[in-house]
Amino acid sequence: MRADLEVLEEAAGYRFRSRDLLIRALTHTSHAYEQGQQPLNDNEQLEFLGDAVLGFLVSECLVNRYPAYREGRLSIIKNYLVSASHLHEAAQRLELGEYLLLGRGEELSGGRIKKGLLADAVEALIAAICLDGGVEAAREFVVRHILATGPEHEESAGAPFTNFKGALQEIARSLNLPYPRYAVVSEHGPAHARRFTVEVRIGENLVAQAEGDSKKGAGQKAARVVFELLMEQAG
Repeated sequence: MRADLEVLEEAAGYRFRSRDLLIRALTHTSHAYEQGQQPLNDNEQLEFLGDAVLGFLVSECLVNRYPAYREGRLSIIKNYLVSASHLHEAAQRLELGEYLLLGRGEELSGGRIKKGLLADAVEALIAAICLDGGVEAAREFVVRHILATGPEHEESAGAPFTNFKGALQEIARSLNLPYPRYAVVSEHGPAHARRFTVEVRIGENLVAQAEGDSKKGAGQKAARVVFELLMEQAG
């Protein structure tokens, strides 16, 4: 773990009054066990609280931001924003893995880059901020790091994110739909200006194609088409 936690505080946009709370939020069970510490010195309880705080704050923000949306559409957006994949992205932007206190076994198994472990740490950090500075401080963190995706963020398709491939995967999971499958349908153009057409398919009936100057970009555009369709169906 980096000794200078002030760097993390600066990235998070919050300065802790109680440094012990921050350290606890960064302490994985494996480290606490190896150090012979009491169970409550790890971040599991904070993760539990943070999950609830995150769910409330995201729901609150979506209701205020989209007053005309019905429950189904709000649920689709919320499910993605609180998903492990989205929280993992937030953790990566914060470089949270570099600050974690891990046991030797977890360290050797790549714990600092594990999606689930990092997502849990984000929830623990949200709880620690809430306990240390109150709900408003936690709300500011969530708006800055969970509801927005960075300086390039812009709202599109009525959703506060731009990673439509990740969102579509989470929607498919929550609706018990087949996993989205992507395929490059065609490539054309000169080497310096190549164009790609990518198809995304969920089961037999949900299919979309889109073109872009990269496979990733075309895949995002195709995912957005299906995402918008599911949003329309949600009402």
